[in-house]
Amino acid sequence: MSTFTITQNSPWLAPLAGYSDLPFRLLTKQYGCGIRCSEMVSVKGLAFKSSGTRRLLATCPEDDPMVLQLFGSEGRYFEPVMEKLVAMGYRNYDLNAGCPVRKVLKSGSGVKLMEDLDNLVNLASIMVKKAAEHPDGGRVGIKFRLGFNKGEDVYIELAQRLEDVGVDWVTLHPRYGKQMFAGAADWGKLAKLKQAVNIPVIGSGDLFTAEDGHRCIEETDIDAIMFARGALYDPSIFARFIALRKGEEGPARDGAFLAQIVREHIRLTREYEGDGRSFRKIRSIIPRYAKGLKGIRALRGSLLACEDWEALDEAASVIATLEKDSSQNE
Repeated sequence: MSTFTITQNSPWLAPLAGYSDLPFRLLTKQYGCGIRCSEMVSVKGLAFKSSGTRRLLATCPEDDPMVLQLFGSEGRYFEPVMEKLVAMGYRNYDLNAGCPVRKVLKSGSGVKLMEDLDNLVNLASIMVKKAAEHPDGGRVGIKFRLGFNKGEDVYIELAQRLEDVGVDWVTLHPRYGKQMFAGAADWGKLAKLKQAVNIPVIGSGDLFTAEDGHRCIEETDIDAIMFARGALYDPSIFARFIALRKGEEGPARDGAFLAQIVREHIRLTREYEGDGRSFRKIRSIIPRYAKGLKGIRALRGSLLACEDWEALDEAASVIATLEKDSSQNE
């Protein structure tokens, strides 16, 4: 069993809808990601045994420690769902109280929960109570924003109340729900939250590079950082961050190194999923990794022409021959 420790030099992978699947989590672990969150899973969907939730729950021993992120707003579903998940062996949980996407807000979930702190804290307390029934003891974190409406800061009150009901850590994306991803993340609020609670504080928001993560830690003294969009373009961002913290050089981001990442992602996707849906998904993801190299357009075209895993792997190997594009226009 892997060690679950929250430290400044052990970066997290954020719960990225559509991306933080099992193959991607295993890929980032190879590059030093300490704790990895799943894609968010609907509590109501789990309660009604929705077929779409099965893929989202996929894990394996090598995936440990993984944090299963849930979203929902109706307390009556949380207790039976948590009981089922604990019985299935899941130990680490997170509640999404930060997603600003309209589809999630419609159900009263995500950052919409921050308009009713009593309900949010109640959901957290249910999760803490049921997670504790895991034979090895469960762990629960909550991910949230500054508040729902701009200027309505409720994040410190919320974090203190969550600490009181036994939540193990909190993750703050220092924007408001109404902001979506506009403007700049206010890292100063991370520093304030760190001073206001005794449980670990994880930081998220505008961490596009390893240097961003290092600077965030230095400026705020929070307990750990969580890479989201930065990891989508560079799964090795975790290795670069760790190297930077040690004062060392990270791996060179050249074609040969990127080809290695891509081929490993293809291998993991094929091994752990291997169906047509996952094939189309990884085929669309690969060009993102090659951003900044010459010939991306031609690479994208050759990838779209691939109809099987062998052809995809062969096309991806071409990345090793690509050079950096100083114009960044392709």
